[in-house]
Amino acid sequence: MATEVTAAAGAAAHGGGVPLLSVVVLLAAAVLAVPLFRRLGLGSVLGYLAAGLAIGPFGLGFFHDPQAIIHVAELGVVLFLFVIGLEMQPSRLWAMRGEIFVLGLAQVLLAIAALTCVGLALGFPVAASFVSGTGFVLTSTAIVMQMLAERGEMALPKGRRIIAILLFEDLAIVPLLALVAFLAPGGEEVTLPARLIGIAVGLGCIAALVAAGRYLLNPMFGLLARFGGREVMAAAALLVVLGAALLMQWGGLSMAMGAFLAGVLLSESSFRHQLEADVEPFRGLLLGLFFLGVGMALDLRIIAANWALIAICVPAYMLLKMLVIYTVGRVLRASRAEALERAVLMAQGGEFAFVLYSSAMQFGIISGQDNAVLTAIVIVSMVLTPLMIILHDRLAPKPAPSLDGVEAAEGLEARVLMIGFGRMGQIVSQPLIARGHSISIIESDPQTIRDADEFGFKVWYGDGARLDILHAAGAGNASLIVAVPGDRQAVTRIVALAKHEFPLVPVIARAFDREHARELVEAGADYQLRETLESAFAMGREALLQLGDDPDAVEAVMAEIRGRDMERFQMECVGGIFAGRDLLLGNRRD
Repeated sequence: MATEVTAAAGAAAHGGGVPLLSVVVLLAAAVLAVPLFRRLGLGSVLGYLAAGLAIGPFGLGFFHDPQAIIHVAELGVVLFLFVIGLEMQPSRLWAMRGEIFVLGLAQVLLAIAALTCVGLALGFPVAASFVSGTGFVLTSTAIVMQMLAERGEMALPKGRRIIAILLFEDLAIVPLLALVAFLAPGGEEVTLPARLIGIAVGLGCIAALVAAGRYLLNPMFGLLARFGGREVMAAAALLVVLGAALLMQWGGLSMAMGAFLAGVLLSESSFRHQLEADVEPFRGLLLGLFFLGVGMALDLRIIAANWALIAICVPAYMLLKMLVIYTVGRVLRASRAEALERAVLMAQGGEFAFVLYSSAMQFGIISGQDNAVLTAIVIVSMVLTPLMIILHDRLAPKPAPSLDGVEAAEGLEARVLMIGFGRMGQIVSQPLIARGHSISIIESDPQTIRDADEFGFKVWYGDGARLDILHAAGAGNASLIVAVPGDRQAVTRIVALAKHEFPLVPVIARAFDREHARELVEAGADYQLRETLESAFAMGREALLQLGDDPDAVEAVMAEIRGRDMERFQMECVGGIFAGRDLLLGNRRD
């Protein structure tokens, strides 16, 4: 994009306009590709990469310098790490110190050793092999964080462990860059005092950032909240993020690490949520721009000229890295499923590899051609990662739930059979128990059964959507079946099975929405109720009372609204099989 940027500067200098075509093309590519790829189940990252390839130098040719876009869009990664830092209070970060330095160190060192062997096996010098493998060890923070966010795993323990490893890799870039300088021809001339000065500068920048975060940031935001506008608060948030990133860059550290530390320092501030809201739009746009830039940078000419080497190195690097990650995870007591998922998520090279390879080229360890090939290898691995995640999710065996301390439903005899003991089943069971009715409860989630046992509830294990389980649970001898599991399809199947096999036993069921309620009516439910219907009516009634409306008028309008809703529901159901009085009582079927 350097040509476009230069043209823009020239146009601005002569009173011309901004090259809106470039902006429109970038936005259009993202708007068209990302929803399409998400609709196909391929994820937004792959959509951005494909869009970048389409509009880049080897596609439609709208852009000719993707590296310029990547350098600007790296701010998206910086802002992403700032948002993550806002969620990491210092106490939580301190609690993760073992995962950061034990798990992260073990994975990085073993992966470097394994991946260096790839270059050696192909006949490259030791220094070049080391740099090539080490660059691939540094995982893509942008891709992994985006994947964790889309999968909703960022706050889970396994997600936090991945974040800990990424943080260690961010820290590792500093000594690795120093090591590249040492390995360079003549690198031994770098003196010990020079190294110590570099370390001292880095530590000084960290100390300055910590001091500023502790004593300056909160008073500054408090002052701006009193006398500044919303736009000034947003500008201040960006100033803090970019200032911290610049300070760390001056100290020879990672910009992303600086932004993360700034976020951690503000994580206990009363302005945390406001800062997150201000930064979020910029983070999303710049991160998408980063993926677009990576897609543009996929040099098809280099891949075509070196296809054999790339075809060997990409799977070799990715498989060896996955093997190391999986082994380290298992040794440090991660489950097989977690270790495998971590290995697939972190199998690619990352954006820091570009920095390491460029530095190695400047020091003469690798040539310009080697740098281009290695960059292509990393980008190909980035492109393959979303596809590998899709394959993992579809092919990996689902972990079987542990049935320790759980008893199967068999030979049960009770007046009421309740299927499902989640948030709705627990409430429905209370009046039944209070009136002394015998009740058998079956549930398909072992952890829910164990949790219920701690509170004195005896719940049996069984899938109520299976006919054999219904027979074993005593459905044929029950006076009532209550179907309230947390799965919509399961509720419908339970109702249909129960009414077909035990037509004389009344079945009442939980409906998830209006359409589901009609499905349950057609399946034969004697009574169904949308799970949010009565709570919404109660909330609307209370809203009117809080506004000071006359209580009698409130009751009248609520009765009218309830009646209209039930009449509409009656007309929607096939055959109009409801009586008005019964409709007002909650959709009872006669």
